[in-house]
Amino acid sequence: MKTKNKHAGKKLYKYRFLYLLALPGFVYLIINNYMPMVGLVLAFKNYSFAKGMLHSPWCGIHNFTYLFNSKWAKIMFRNTIGYNLLFLVLGNIFAIFVAILLGEIRSERAKKTYQTLILIPHLVSTVLIGYLVFAFLSYKNGFINMSLLEPLGKEPVNWYTEPKYWPFILTLVQMWRSFGFQSIVYFATIIGFDKSYYEAAVVDGATTWQQISRITLPLLRPTVIILVIMALGRMFASDFGLFYQVPMNTGTLYSATTTIDTFVYRAMMQDHDVGRSLAAGFLQSILGFVVVTIANSVVRKIEPESALY
Repeated sequence: MKTKNKHAGKKLYKYRFLYLLALPGFVYLIINNYMPMVGLVLAFKNYSFAKGMLHSPWCGIHNFTYLFNSKWAKIMFRNTIGYNLLFLVLGNIFAIFVAILLGEIRSERAKKTYQTLILIPHLVSTVLIGYLVFAFLSYKNGFINMSLLEPLGKEPVNWYTEPKYWPFILTLVQMWRSFGFQSIVYFATIIGFDKSYYEAAVVDGATTWQQISRITLPLLRPTVIILVIMALGRMFASDFGLFYQVPMNTGTLYSATTTIDTFVYRAMMQDHDVGRSLAAGFLQSILGFVVVTIANSVVRKIEPESALY
């Protein structure tokens, strides 16, 4: 026992600087992710600000059924899952396409410049993106109405009263702001591939498309699977800023922009019901965990090496 403790002490001392480096992240993880879990008990209570967390009465699963009993239940679940599936498919296809293009650039300076440029939208605040979208879509002064439709003799479109356009608008905005980060992840994987595969393919007379389809895409598959499984974990959650700030919380667009997150937020602001809000977040986490577990089990049976666990 003493020998094991002595060995552990030596190991701790040897890697003391690495542990010290990891300490801020570990502390942040505890404070931000684990300590708030105590508040999950409120998901099963009819919380009262006057009575506090301990003395508020229990309500069982009433807070959870609230989501399903609402008249918006079908719309918000449809939008949340539908948008996430669309973003998942289109986002990965576009990101892989851009990553392959980056890999074909020979100039290192140009390559670094493009990497920086495509990453900028991912770092921009959603609030700012909302105002940029408004600058394009404003009925009176928007770029599309004033600079495109008006010169063509077309009637201006009041974009913020037409829900039918917003699935396309939100998808376009999401692709623009997210493809950069995903592309960098895929590009980092591509540059790690063994170049001898491509050299052998060139000697055999393979075209660029054949190199991509026979070498690049098969080698990218494990990374794609991992990123898809991780994305499935948020299948029942949505980017709050995208669906709330970008449409400017316009009531006429609720049928196309309401997701679980925006619905719960509006209910929270109107009813001040903390229990329902926590129940929704807890339910999202549970559903996400179930989806990830099922997806990982399927992958483990088909391709064990690409499974998360």
